[in-house]
Amino acid sequence: MAKGKTYKAQAVGRRKTSIARVYVADGSGKVTINKRDIKDYFPKATSRYVVEQPFALLDLIGKYDLNINVKGGGTTGQSGAIRLGIARALAALNPTDRGELKKAGFLTRDARKVERKKYGLAGARKSYQFSKR
Repeated sequence: MAKGKTYKAQAVGRRKTSIARVYVADGSGKVTINKRDIKDYFPKATSRYVVEQPFALLDLIGKYDLNINVKGGGTTGQSGAIRLGIARALAALNPTDRGELKKAGFLTRDARKVERKKYGLAGARKSYQFSKR
């Protein structure tokens, strides 16, 4: 958390093995992820699009500054975790927007995780080639 800045809302988002802590403050729309700009942190436009979806849905682009700490997983999991965190923070800020965010599916935690590898198998479910003789 930055010193001297007062945050209006904070929330936690999770996806796969990623955990994102999102802090929302009044501002001009600056998004900082792990002390880096969003364009530096997510070079792919699809990841940035996923992060900005809740703001686009509620027409709040450029209204709030975000300070985000994220760890674990890859870019897809991290962007999904950030989206959930942002949606939860916006719902806490303005409870009337909760229905719209829920209808779009932004408040639902995606519970899918990588299935573990089992012994005797090549992967989680794939087995080795069967040989009759």
